Amino acid sequence: MDTNGHIRVLIVDDHPVVREGLNAIISSEPGLEVIGEAGNGTAAIESYFRLRPDVMLLDLLLPDLSGVEVIKRICAESSAAQIIVLTSMGGDEEIYRALEGGARGYLFKDMVRKELIQAIRSVYDGRRFVPAQVGARLAENLPRPGLTPREIEVLQLIAAGMRNKEIAYKLSLSEATVNAHIKHILEKLNASDRTHAVTTALRRGFIKL
Repeated sequence: MDTNGHIRVLIVDDHPVVREGLNAIISSEPGLEVIGEAGNGTAAIESYFRLRPDVMLLDLLLPDLSGVEVIKRICAESSAAQIIVLTSMGGDEEIYRALEGGARGYLFKDMVRKELIQAIRSVYDGRRFVPAQVGARLAENLPRPGLTPREIEVLQLIAAGMRNKEIAYKLSLSEATVNAHIKHILEKLNASDRTHAVTTALRRGFIKL
């Protein structure tokens, strides 16, 4: 960390236009400097440990590794990492995973410039930054359903169009076991059927197409 209050920022996003726009906003702010950019998760991890930024801005949707995986890998080796998620992904499960992984802030891309700068300065000072809009997204979906990794795997295969028998074969399970998993999934997501479960899981960020 720069003890003189000069905040060094690393931008990670797979869209060059987004990186360019963020660079322009941050670079025009006194005391902030963009020291690097990365367009995928692998480059993000390499750039972090090479450049050691004070703050990293990170999108969750990257072409190789997920943003959450990037957060976990960096935070596993650097407990001082200050990472802010800046993404269009607003499912409550995505927010939970990022914060639990070690992110110190979470912003949606449609938030205004003032909030971005405030988030960078707050996280740099050692505080979390979870604005009201993000907190409301979490609160409206409490309690958090405890889907197991196997249930998420089953949900992903349902979303891919597989029938129960096909899922059982794919996962080397009995069809009765798959049926039991689906029953638990419907209960946890308060879903009326398989389609409802998939749409709910997609909206909340448990699975992706």
